[in-house]
Amino acid sequence: MATLATPKNLQEVVYEWEGKDRNGKIVRGEMRAGGEAMVSASLRRQGVMVTKVKKRRISGGKSIKPKDISIFTRQLATMMRAGVPLLQAFDIVSRGSTNPRVTKLLNDIRTDVETGTSLSTAFRKHPLYFDALYCNLVEAGEAAGILETLLDRLATYQEKTLAIKAKIKSALMYPVAVLVVAFVVVAVIMIFVIPAFKQVFTSFGAELPAPTLFVMNLSEIFVKYWWLIFGSIGGGLYFFFQSWKRSEKMQKTMDRLLLRIPVFGDLIYKSTVARWTRTLSTMFAAGVPLVEALDSVGGASGNAVFVEATEQIQKDVATGSSLTTSMQSTGVFPVMVLQMSAIGEESGSLDHMLGKAADFYEDEVDEMVKGLSSLLEPIIIVFLGGLIGGIVVSMYLPIFKLGQVV
Repeated sequence: MATLATPKNLQEVVYEWEGKDRNGKIVRGEMRAGGEAMVSASLRRQGVMVTKVKKRRISGGKSIKPKDISIFTRQLATMMRAGVPLLQAFDIVSRGSTNPRVTKLLNDIRTDVETGTSLSTAFRKHPLYFDALYCNLVEAGEAAGILETLLDRLATYQEKTLAIKAKIKSALMYPVAVLVVAFVVVAVIMIFVIPAFKQVFTSFGAELPAPTLFVMNLSEIFVKYWWLIFGSIGGGLYFFFQSWKRSEKMQKTMDRLLLRIPVFGDLIYKSTVARWTRTLSTMFAAGVPLVEALDSVGGASGNAVFVEATEQIQKDVATGSSLTTSMQSTGVFPVMVLQMSAIGEESGSLDHMLGKAADFYEDEVDEMVKGLSSLLEPIIIVFLGGLIGGIVVSMYLPIFKLGQVV
């Protein structure tokens, strides 16, 4: 005799249904179930005569980005502040999302909460999208009964963090894009333009200037080994970034180097300090104990140097040292942050003072990005002009001396 599959053997998906209630009114809705038969049976028990059931498409769509999580957090906080029940708020947000992946994620979390799981536990099942900091703040909000307040703070924190990351990326992408364009232009000139000049110069019957010979020899290398040059650069960059992403030793080395790069190193340093202070301020304001808060702060900074420093601070604080003394012993924090921390500890307003420090360094990053844009433009123009101009002059030197040959 065949047996029905147990619920845990069924893969639940979302079904859209339509039917009529006991009064003959048309009703519609969605339900997570293991099959259409289960949807129909459940609705019949509720007194709904089902007329249509279909599986909703939840595959495809764009990948879930940090910005999607930030928008979801802000929407959830806003609705909870307005008095909308948690499950209904999840339903509204999931329906309003245009990304099927986000909709599926929110429906999964809603199902867990609906079956009695706490919201923080439901979030912890998706560590790819909700990190320890996020889950810890939600857990603190649930325990203290101020979930909507902490969700609001969490949304503000995410928005500020995303904004500062976007500024850093915009500052770094400009020179990188110019270098890529410069390389492509030089490669095109070397492969297609210089060989045409070479054919003309071979009929001169005179000794060519050294700069011209250098450019022509370089062109021969590009023509013969262009596949090797492009392959080596592409492969080298791929393996470099993969090593950076996967190797802990490589991450630590690169994070230290990034902080020492002229101009850009200072920008990265200030943005890291801003993230560090903003994270600790948010955690401390939520009532999370300092030692526990430091668990999430280091990773949120995004730099291995600050991760190591935070681990040392956590050990010192756990043995009775003050936060300011522990921060000072690491040697990675600026004087202003140390002073703000000391004032905060003395006055009992550590979260407020760290928040002020974060505001200051976020403004500093904003000003530096604006200044870099103004500074880089003339430098890049000179660089490109010198590079392309040097190649052009080198190839026209024999033409300038054509009168001597004749």
